[in-house]
Amino acid sequence: MSELRKKVLEAIRIIGNHSGCHQMPERSFFYKGKQFPVCARCTGVFFGQTAAVLLLLIKRRVPLKTAILFLIPMGADWSLQEAGILKSTNRRRLMTGLLGGFGVLSVYFCAFASAVRLLRKFPIGKD
Repeated sequence: MSELRKKVLEAIRIIGNHSGCHQMPERSFFYKGKQFPVCARCTGVFFGQTAAVLLLLIKRRVPLKTAILFLIPMGADWSLQEAGILKSTNRRRLMTGLLGGFGVLSVYFCAFASAVRLLRKFPIGKD
């Protein structure tokens, strides 16, 4: 494995650890016998957030209602699993993480855009 790849994987592991990822082996993917640096849900969140940034870069906006709806599956999956009602799978964690990561970053973008629009209505320093 190249030195750069090792550093990137270690950085992802550290970020995941500091952001609350439990990194449990049974809730993580493995590739060639090596555990991913974050769990399946956090892997999905990472890719979902990356997709949201890419859409923003090509000037595609997701409506706030859609972004909020994307948060529901991840919250539901986590809640049902935490309550012991339904055992989740890594595939489901990945998919709900994708939606949740995309949704949460899209909500942030919508909130930021609204704040900017509001601030433009009330310019500071002009008399």
